[in-house]
Amino acid sequence: MPRAESAAPLGTPVLRSPLLSALKELAASRTLRLEPDVPLRVAVVAVERYLAPHAGAGPLGPGDSYAYDLTVTDGISRVKCHLRPGLNRLVHTLSLRSGAEVRVSRLSLVHDERRLHQSFVRVEDLECCPGGESAVLSSVGSLAALLVWPADDAGNSASLQPDGPLRLGRKHYLSLWNNEDAYGPIWSPGASPVVVADASKICLLSDLEAFFARSKRPFPLLVRVMHKSRLRYYGKPNLAIDFPYQAYFEVADQSGTMSMVLWNDLCLKWYQRLTVGAVLYLEQYSLKSSYQHRSRPQVSAHLVAFHSTEICLNPHSPTAVLSIVPPQNVKPQWRLPDVTYRFTPRTEVEHLSSNQTVDVIGLVTFVGRVERVRNRGNTIPEKYWTYRWVHALDGTSDSPFILEIFASSQPEVFDSICPMTYLVCTQMRVCREPGSALYLTSSAETQIFTTGHHRKQPYLSDPQVKAFIQWTKTLKDKLMLRRTAVGGYYCYPPPPPSFTPSTDGESGQTQLVALDDLKVELESLQYREHKRLAIQGHITAVRYHPWPGQITEPSQADQSVSFVPDLVVPGLEDRDTVSTDGIQSLKRKRRKPNKRQMKCHYMTRLQVRPESEIQEEDSGESEAEEEPDCHGLPNEIRPAEPADKEPGAHAEDGPSSSTRRSADPASALWESSMWPLIRSGVSEHLSTTALQQESMAESFSYDDRELLCQKFNLHPAKWNPGERLVQDPFPTPVDHNGHYTLTILSLNQKTAVDALFLPILSVKNPRAAGMSWCFHDNSLLSCLASGHLCPPPNSDQPIEMTYPPPDEVMLSAADLEGERVVCVLDLCLLGQDRVEMICSKIYKTKDIITQGNSIE
Repeated sequence: MPRAESAAPLGTPVLRSPLLSALKELAASRTLRLEPDVPLRVAVVAVERYLAPHAGAGPLGPGDSYAYDLTVTDGISRVKCHLRPGLNRLVHTLSLRSGAEVRVSRLSLVHDERRLHQSFVRVEDLECCPGGESAVLSSVGSLAALLVWPADDAGNSASLQPDGPLRLGRKHYLSLWNNEDAYGPIWSPGASPVVVADASKICLLSDLEAFFARSKRPFPLLVRVMHKSRLRYYGKPNLAIDFPYQAYFEVADQSGTMSMVLWNDLCLKWYQRLTVGAVLYLEQYSLKSSYQHRSRPQVSAHLVAFHSTEICLNPHSPTAVLSIVPPQNVKPQWRLPDVTYRFTPRTEVEHLSSNQTVDVIGLVTFVGRVERVRNRGNTIPEKYWTYRWVHALDGTSDSPFILEIFASSQPEVFDSICPMTYLVCTQMRVCREPGSALYLTSSAETQIFTTGHHRKQPYLSDPQVKAFIQWTKTLKDKLMLRRTAVGGYYCYPPPPPSFTPSTDGESGQTQLVALDDLKVELESLQYREHKRLAIQGHITAVRYHPWPGQITEPSQADQSVSFVPDLVVPGLEDRDTVSTDGIQSLKRKRRKPNKRQMKCHYMTRLQVRPESEIQEEDSGESEAEEEPDCHGLPNEIRPAEPADKEPGAHAEDGPSSSTRRSADPASALWESSMWPLIRSGVSEHLSTTALQQESMAESFSYDDRELLCQKFNLHPAKWNPGERLVQDPFPTPVDHNGHYTLTILSLNQKTAVDALFLPILSVKNPRAAGMSWCFHDNSLLSCLASGHLCPPPNSDQPIEMTYPPPDEVMLSAADLEGERVVCVLDLCLLGQDRVEMICSKIYKTKDIITQGNSIE
């Protein structure tokens, strides 16, 4: 680790580090405070999270149990700083992130009075700069080459601690966006020593209950790992345990199966080593009564399950001794059972009931973006679950497996799920929702495997896996590529045909909230958090926005791809990546998005920017043309007003406004007769009207696969010089010609909100999977109620269907006049101030039958 004061070699130019100079000035300050005359321009190298020592009280406040350390650099030196708790919201919204540039305006030096010569720098105030990767990082080739802030002459230590948090009381960092994934070098497993198990002095699992009843220390065990759970972090603010982790394993021998629990420090050393199929020799373990209220994996019917007692592997009292027996040393006479699977074809899943457990294998056709959902209840510390939706085909049905895959403590696998790869998911639970097709969701014991992770897995010899491999050999790559997509707005299951009101959000039903409270819900969202809510009101305006221009590029049918299976089966070669032999180098001509399409902001009527500022932002758009006479258009449909107007707002009186129109004649706007009369009385108008790139499912391309994975995974905690952020090209959307903006007015006419509606046009759209297609009259009201446009009456399958143009759909907008509706909204904070708010379905309140309290 280089020292900042070390002399440079002769002839080497000495670069002045503004950050280093500021830190020296801070260390010499008698007030322990520093406000630079010019804010420090630095780049964020890492944002790392840990449980705060005294969360839920003091400066952190309720509902924020975590602290953050930042590593920043000016391109010459670097330092790790603690972030003042009042700035945590910047991390929650991804305004403060790795790779970004910030301007630090206030620093302080904090001494740890319970330890000698220990102190750290705290960032008291900073400003996040807009844009992508910081220009400061362009000159950084290696983080190790940067100068590090050292101990100063006064004996204070403000040094960079590479592995642990700065604040006293915590010894490790958590993953930035969830608590299930292992994070940091402390989790790197070492090599397991080779052991010779003495099978003559072992006991069987069936004997343990007797040992436990007599409080006798049992003999060693020789068992095989059959199932493995994800990590569980059970840390709490005042819990004095350095590494509060727990993981369950189901182990088996010839007598049956039993749960084994790995505790605390042992998780760091052994969790990643203990893979399914491994054979263990266990000594100095303890026994305790089994916890009965946890989920359990479905085990083979040929094995007896012992559920009253469980094996505990503790780091002390006693210290458990674990040994992994190498596969070549496992003897047949031990009669250890083989790992078994229940691979279930897609056609047979249809006949299973809810909560049954299956294993599946499929070819991935769609991968959704990674999202987060808040754990229900007021838990401390608050927790978020990380998940993504995936579609996979297995050849037994035209319908894909619809998989809701939660983080399973396998971040390297979870982040690498990609279309056109083989995916194996074990211990998935069947879910059935009223009015929608079934889907499969993760259990606590789910393990996932994809390209590069299939080697040596026990399922390779399973007959269903071999049959799947044979099916993939019959596929035509160009045809399969046409069925692939990645990212975009996706929420499953879709809202049910009938609406059941809920006001607590705990019953599993969509929570009904007052539109006046929607602002609070939006402000509480964290990065990639998804939330579904329902509001009631009147739709007072609808605007149609056409897709901005055509994208010229070769069709996916022209892409020649060599499709090579990556599973290890007899006669097949194992590969870590999908083969790209034969892929042509495609030069795409993409339309450059204008600034209004790239930016979305959340605002109230009192925060609308000045007209001149908006016009400067739109200076690159085509000039407005003269507007024809719109009087007499049926159902009050007229060309939409200029793009710089707020959706649903009238143009001002005067020649300049009356002669302007949208640059695209396909745009259209409908307003109810009541909207002009009450618009001025609306006190707050929430708007997130711009369609974001992340909201659209995109066509998958091998050339762009790394960029697409980066785009739809969560933002990384650390900046990597070898993986610089690439500017995102304009996407190639799937099944998208345009979208609608709905202006919804509250029943009390005090608040209005603009929400997007993205109609489904065909089964090419990933959201069409599992959806019940119904025939309707293609009126706007019917489209909003069903979520899709209607296929032709004589069409059995809505494939390549023709659908009415938007102007025909908008002709029926007058049906919304005076109609009181319930709108189901899907909210997601995509990062910074980019809020996605999409209406997935509406219900006419007169059709809603309620029990007890009526919403009429």
